Amino acid sequence: MFFLKAAFCRVFQTGFKLALPVLPYREPTVISSCAELKKVFEAEKLRSVLVVTDKGIVNNGLISPLETVLNESGVNFALYDNTQPNPTVQNVEEALALYNKNRCDGLIAVGGGSAMDCAKALGARVAYPKKSVGQMKGVLRILRRIPTLIAVPTTAGTGSEVTLAAIITDPEKRHKYALMSFPLIPHYAVLDAALTYTLPPHLTATTGMDALTHAVEAYIGRSTTKETRRLALEAVKLIFENVETAYADGKNHKSRENMLVAAYKAGIAFSKSYVGYIHAVAHSLGGRYGTPHGLANAVIMPYVLEAYGQSAYKKLYELSVAAGVCDEKDGHKDGAEKFIAAIKAFNAKMGIPDKLSGIKKEDIAVMASNAEKEANPLYPVPRLMTEKELEKFYYRVSDWSK
Repeated sequence: MFFLKAAFCRVFQTGFKLALPVLPYREPTVISSCAELKKVFEAEKLRSVLVVTDKGIVNNGLISPLETVLNESGVNFALYDNTQPNPTVQNVEEALALYNKNRCDGLIAVGGGSAMDCAKALGARVAYPKKSVGQMKGVLRILRRIPTLIAVPTTAGTGSEVTLAAIITDPEKRHKYALMSFPLIPHYAVLDAALTYTLPPHLTATTGMDALTHAVEAYIGRSTTKETRRLALEAVKLIFENVETAYADGKNHKSRENMLVAAYKAGIAFSKSYVGYIHAVAHSLGGRYGTPHGLANAVIMPYVLEAYGQSAYKKLYELSVAAGVCDEKDGHKDGAEKFIAAIKAFNAKMGIPDKLSGIKKEDIAVMASNAEKEANPLYPVPRLMTEKELEKFYYRVSDWSK
């Protein structure tokens, strides 16, 4: 990377780190079940809400507990259930039309990160009715309060119930981008492990590894704080202790509950300390091919961590100790390698492939360019990389590569 650009990236990242103590981060009010939402509706004086979700959630009956409390509370509601796995600008506009038609004054997102990202972007459109979603992409473009947003996660991975980011796909340009502003943090989060019981094993695996990616990237970056390091370590420990059990036994309440807590903690950690090249590459694949985000992160993670090399050994060793996969007496390099090997073993045990299908050679340069623009200068990665260096990851994870 050119010296001047590298210097700019590090100065930019240092500035954000120094500003952390005064930035208006907040956490949502946590609620343990949908039944407790009646008090929220009363406190927020909600009369009509839009429920943002997808058809899979509806077909699995996960909306029922929410419908019950809405009806008991006398709150009118409309249902938008067309959210795509990688929510699009069109999803946001369709939901906005329904929101306005029903004169809603609040939002409830039920599902994984896709539903929450769609609801956050919708909230931004309500706050800024004359601006398109694309005009609000980037950092700190949204300053007005969005309508009351209640997040009800049915997966344990994205941490979107506590983050300031919404990831939206422009299907025409086949590109993903982020809206990152403090008003997008949900006001309430319902963490009810029972709502995750029906999550299929493969989604349990990939969303769990998504949460691990958040914790790992937040920890190994250069903008950590005492709080984010603690939360990331706690999240990694919980994931290593619970993800396989949740994968094998979906109704194991304690493991499901621990995974929700891990995702929440990792969400706080990466909201403040940011992510890295794993996410940048994954977002470009999602925008281009619709690759599920958790799957992309899980597959890419070992390759990127290996590429960081010595710049990440010490922190990966510390994560390895927290996860219980290495001894404190191990060297930093050995501990880091054991941690990466443990990630690969998790993927293999839970049926996550080590390669991705559908990647086209002719698309790689564009995707690498998008990933580089997303990551630099915002993400405080252990080692800065150029477009050409990022291109190598697409070749490494392609199912046609050797």
